[in-house]
Amino acid sequence: MNEVLLRRLTPSVLGVLVRRGADFAAAEDAVQDALVEALHVWPADPPRDPKGWLVTVAWRKFLDATRSEAARRRREDLVAVDPAEPASGSGPGSVPATDDTLQLYFLCAHPSLTPSSAVALTLRAVGGLTTRQIAQAYLVPEATMAQRISRAKRTVSEVRFDRPGDVATVLRVLYLVFNEGYSGDVDLAAEAIRLTRQLAAAIDHPEVAGLLALMLLHHARRAARTAPDGSLVPLAEQDRGRWDTGAIAEGVAILQAALARDRLGEFQAQAAIAALHADARTAEETDWVQIVEWYDELVRLTDSPVVRLNRAVAVGEADGPRAGLAALAALDDTLPRHTAVAAYLHERDGDPGTAARLYAEAARKAPNLAERDHLTRQAARLNAQQGR
Repeated sequence: MNEVLLRRLTPSVLGVLVRRGADFAAAEDAVQDALVEALHVWPADPPRDPKGWLVTVAWRKFLDATRSEAARRRREDLVAVDPAEPASGSGPGSVPATDDTLQLYFLCAHPSLTPSSAVALTLRAVGGLTTRQIAQAYLVPEATMAQRISRAKRTVSEVRFDRPGDVATVLRVLYLVFNEGYSGDVDLAAEAIRLTRQLAAAIDHPEVAGLLALMLLHHARRAARTAPDGSLVPLAEQDRGRWDTGAIAEGVAILQAALARDRLGEFQAQAAIAALHADARTAEETDWVQIVEWYDELVRLTDSPVVRLNRAVAVGEADGPRAGLAALAALDDTLPRHTAVAAYLHERDGDPGTAARLYAEAARKAPNLAERDHLTRQAARLNAQQGR
């Protein structure tokens, strides 16, 4: 059983059911039922056309679940109204002429939903992320995110999919899907890049280009991010000879063209930071002063606490660890990775005892096993140094 194939087919099958007239929540339930059946049937009798098999089974299950006259009338009404024709322009209501998955991203970004709800729904239904992963990305409790997704499903079940959402919401979803993939699931990151390439080819939008550049620049470092034993390798310690120079060159070229249009957005600013890291032949040659300047732009654009946290690290590199700690002191210490940043800056400031304690504390709060192990090793390293 190829579970990766099932994951890749799910958005496309869901899109087919929606276009046939299924309301979103019922379509998602039907597709999930079809996937369960595939897990039982395919190992012994694999289909020649996996997508066709899933569409047929999911559509049958949808019909079985919607037998009442009221549901039938609602379904007929939805079938009578096709989604807007794909457009080649960049307006907020245009759906690019690409594959089913990207069109489904636009349909989930429906105007009846708030941007945050649209992103959460799409990440869950199309991106394949768990509610817990989405909650971590939004810095909210899992229960809160579960309620938000449920409300979004109810909302889109009552609307027609003839008014697709805007580019900004779709970009946010692609960005979060890529980030989740970059932290572990390489296929998920590659899929986000593939869809963003399609979007960039279909829509002339500097932030689409900025996001594609950002993805390419980060993905170029993928091979160097982990050691042979699977442990994380910090940026400063990575073997830069293993970076993908072709992806870096492509990302920088795309970014430069986007910045030349003088319509700065957050993805272009993030890509500029990634490009400065990629441009440095060694960690010591990194232009931290420019990076701080770009973080200042990001703070202006987003006012994000996570951006401010990353800016504190950059300030610590550009102006010294005391300056970084001062910037960190202005932030909420419950922010994810706040403790890990504090540990790093205290180590840079010559206080290994405090740093070791904070690394151990950060390890207990780590969102994944790889990060926890890395922080635990950092604490152990400093404790061993002090014990000499």
